[in-house]
Amino acid sequence: MTIFDTHAHYDDPRFASDLDEVLTNLPQKDVCNVINIGCDVDTSKMCLDIADKYDYCYAAVGIHPHDAGKAQDGDIDRLRKLAQHPKAVAIGEIGLDYHYDFAPHEVQIDWFERQLALAKELDMPVVIHEREAVEDCLKVLRNTKDVRGVLHCYSGSWETAKELLKMGYYLSFTGVLTFKNARRALEVVQNMPLDRLMVETDAPYMAPEPFRGKRCDSTMIRYMLEKIADLRGITPEEAGEITAANARRFFGIK
Repeated sequence: MTIFDTHAHYDDPRFASDLDEVLTNLPQKDVCNVINIGCDVDTSKMCLDIADKYDYCYAAVGIHPHDAGKAQDGDIDRLRKLAQHPKAVAIGEIGLDYHYDFAPHEVQIDWFERQLALAKELDMPVVIHEREAVEDCLKVLRNTKDVRGVLHCYSGSWETAKELLKMGYYLSFTGVLTFKNARRALEVVQNMPLDRLMVETDAPYMAPEPFRGKRCDSTMIRYMLEKIADLRGITPEEAGEITAANARRFFGIK
């Protein structure tokens, strides 16, 4: 099986005690690549440090909507510099989160737009976080041209997915696919083009059944691939090859 984890947070403190052991062993457990995702300037640097140490790891650099309220004007220049690193492959995790409201909506939108502009300037794809902000997110994306992107941990409707797909975006799915209440995500996976589908862990979060609530790592993607295979009438191995090929194309990894 081929596992490409397009979205993980191995900089998270929950991996502090055994990070080297986990990341050293992943390639022996069918994991071909991991994209570690920054949430602010400091964690973006940490993700690049991980990418430097492990050949199969890459990084995205960006400011999460939770951290938009703490961002400073100079952070765009800092991200621009970090994005020059040879293992930096995307701007992210950026977007809008109105569930927790850690930053005012107008501040989140401002930083979302700034980072989309940076991605366009650098010709890099973006990794987008959207939670309970679908209308504002779509409004921003409709006004953004010539930026490649993926909606990570997609949990929206098929109707919204169709619009995003029409705009050229990819959709990525976590262990939520294995949850009993995952009706909307399953509907999207069942109907979307296979060449726009990616998988992720959001490690250490979003562990699939039967590990729900425990620390997640990239090996658990096999459970999502089994669910995709069942929905699309293919083998888990084929699902792994398809999603890995999509991820390599999206992130520009050979």
